[in-house]
Amino acid sequence: MRLRREQVVATALRLLSDVGLDALTMRRLGQELNVQAATLYWHIKNKEELLDAMAEAMLAGCAAGVPEELSGMERAADVAERLRGALLAHRDGARVFAGTYVAHDNTLRVSDTLVGALRDGGLSPRSAAWGCWSIVYYVIGFTLEEQALMVRPGTDPEKADPARFRETVERGAYPHLAAALPHLVSTDHEARFRYGLQLLLKGLKAELEGTPRAEAPTSATRAGDKRRASRRSR
Repeated sequence: MRLRREQVVATALRLLSDVGLDALTMRRLGQELNVQAATLYWHIKNKEELLDAMAEAMLAGCAAGVPEELSGMERAADVAERLRGALLAHRDGARVFAGTYVAHDNTLRVSDTLVGALRDGGLSPRSAAWGCWSIVYYVIGFTLEEQALMVRPGTDPEKADPARFRETVERGAYPHLAAALPHLVSTDHEARFRYGLQLLLKGLKAELEGTPRAEAPTSATRAGDKRRASRRSR
């Protein structure tokens, strides 16, 4: 059967779940597909292109079916939740997605839906664009840390051990960390994610509410403007 690019990407995602990003190499992928390097490189030029293709595949359907009855800001939150879920669905998904700049339909659809939601929420094109980037960066960063805390076979269990962190803080001179310790080691990732996301959205709302609205000029104002323009032209 002739090898297809879609088959290469699907196999790479499956291999990612088995071995993780660090062990995912083009050579390992070729062995998994039982093809020579020349055959593999015909479809994927290098690992950078492979990661781009994997990132694009991970977001398939991510922006589909966002409820239209939600407000703009609520839809933005929904898209952010969906993006996090798409990255969490794959081992090291956030690491794969981070640093890629994919200009294909799945990725562009997520960005377009998010920008559209923010614009529907009343934001200007610039605020919607930069707000979109801020939300995406937050999702990637949060999910990177979230996946880094997952203990998998072959990894050091102490790396993500909250008890070790707690012990270090309590016996050191970190009074503020000690006071906030129960919240710092909280494993309620859902609540923590939504807290940070709402802070971002509230900040965008505050920017919107703090923007002075341009008042429609009255007839008297227009007449005054004409008189001033006439004097300047003399």
